[in-house]
Amino acid sequence: MSRTEGLQPWRRVFHAVSGLVLALAPGALGLESTETAAILAVAAVLLFASDAFRLRSPAANRLFFVVFRTLASPREAAGLASSSWYALGAAIVWAAVPGEPAVAALLVLGLADPAASVVGRSWGRRPLGKGSWVGSITFAVVAFAVLLGVLPWPLAAVVAGVAAAFEVAPMGVDDNLTIPLVTGAFVWALQNLPPG
Repeated sequence: MSRTEGLQPWRRVFHAVSGLVLALAPGALGLESTETAAILAVAAVLLFASDAFRLRSPAANRLFFVVFRTLASPREAAGLASSSWYALGAAIVWAAVPGEPAVAALLVLGLADPAASVVGRSWGRRPLGKGSWVGSITFAVVAFAVLLGVLPWPLAAVVAGVAAAFEVAPMGVDDNLTIPLVTGAFVWALQNLPPG
């Protein structure tokens, strides 16, 4: 399976903008969490269906890489698109941990993940899991900055570290799914700790 080569700046920008939109647009549009989750679930089903079609049709797969040449990764030629996992992760967090945990989880995914990729691909020399030490540290720092908006700093540091570990761990599951689920679950759990 081929890795994405180079920085692919438009892919990183699209990733960040997607996170911002999925985190902030529902509130700005006055959508309820259930409405948001339902819309994203429909989007995820459509994306997975389009993946299934193009992976069975060489012509459709070639067209996918022509249309999305600045966004697609070589590994998506034989597998599901990252955007499909992104939509599924967003739908689940909005359904399972709505409100602040979902917003924080999607901001971490949208901002920390592409920052780690850019820094790791530019300056990462020491490998760590499926990334690099410098990329993982960048992820944790950006995630920490995001999480300070919803958690006290010691808890934000813990969640940022856990999310960074899931981002770099070679688990065989797309991190566009694991990062929001893990981050959202931890934020929700820590916000709902019993007093004392």
